Formats: sequence, structure tokens, C-alpha cells
Amino acid sequence: PFNGPYLTRCMVRYSPVCVPISKSSSATKHCTVVRASYEEYTMNIRNAKPTDLFSMRDCNLDCLPENYVMKYYFYHGLSWPQLSYIAEEADGEIVGYVLAKMEEDPDDLPYGHITSLAVKRSHRRLGLAKTLMTMASRAMVENFQARYVSLHVRKSNRAALSLYKKTLNFAVSEIEPKYYADGEDAYAMKKDLKPFWDLYAPSDLHFKAEKEKNKHD
Repeated sequence: PFNGPYLTRCMVRYSPVCVPISKSSSATKHCTVVRASYEEYTMNIRNAKPTDLFSMRDCNLDCLPENYVMKYYFYHGLSWPQLSYIAEEADGEIVGYVLAKMEEDPDDLPYGHITSLAVKRSHRRLGLAKTLMTMASRAMVENFQARYVSLHVRKSNRAALSLYKKTLNFAVSEIEPKYYADGEDAYAMKKDLKPFWDLYAPSDLHFKAEKEKNKHD
């Protein structure tokens, strides 16, 4: 199974810098763009280690309203160490992560669950969320033969919903009323991992998986 580092190249746009054309207090409305270019650099995406869990917690606190106690991070990291990934800068700063696990339902096919996905605002729209989710999904298939992956998202979170539906090809399976602590409903979403099976599942498991699928159909 692939659990090594993954290097991805990102295109980053510098924010325009405005230079006032006079000393009047209203001059900032009239600016000259002096810097608006793109720079390519390499971001490291790798399997999360136990020593990363505190930084993942800090990233979560910066990005999301859904927060967790540290023992929940250790529960994921120690129970399913293959499934969680981080995105880090060259200096080791963690700027994004995916926290994932396997669901243990004996009456269902093996499937994974995305507990939390976060990317710092300064590093969004670079494809990091998609890459993190792809790595976690691949690991679910390679290590645990997952047939699909699930997640929850707030009904009001339009940006995340667009990411999951349009970019990552998740589909809404149901609405769970008052799923979140503040009473907001959640969309429960699922994604079939068959494309990952075709690419990454050990060949000797395909027959066994089809047999299990037919049993549940």
C-alpha cells in the first residue's frame, strides 16, 4: 500500500498591492497594482503521524466550527494510521489535513468515513482538499477494501457542498435533522470507490469483494 509522501505543485497568486496616487485620505480608492503574478512551488502531502495530531487540531480550530477533543484525534491516528493525511509547507507548517476512519458495521459493506477536512484560508483553491481526499480514499481501498466513503456537511455550507458534489463526485444520500450541536441539519453524502478498486485494490480481492457485494444486494 502507498503511504509515502506525495509532492504536488501549486500555483499561488500574489494579492495585488495598492499604492496611493496622492496623500489624501480617499486616495486608497485609487490604486495601482504593482504586483499580481503567479509562483509555482511544491507542497508536501503525506500520511499523518502521531506527532502531527496537535497541529491538525490547531488547523481545525482555525478553520472549522466543528472541533474535537485531542483523544478523538488520537483515536483516529492510532486506530487507522493509514487513512489520515496532512499538507505541509517546506518548513513543516501544516496548512491542511483530512481525518478519516473506517466504519465498523457488520451488516454493511466495508466503508470509510471522512471525519474532518480542513485547509487554511491562505491555501485554498490550490487543489489541496481534492488531493487530501483522493489520498485518503485510495488508502481506504488499499488497506481496508472500502467499497464507498461517507461524510457529513452542514446544509448551510455551500462552498463545501459544491466541493463534494462538483469536484469530488459525492452524492447526497439523506438529510440528518439537527446533526450538529447547534441544531443545524446535515447532508449525509456518499461516494462509490469502485474507480479506486479498479486502480489500487489487490487483484486477489476482487472476486471476494464481488461475492460480498452480491450478498448485500
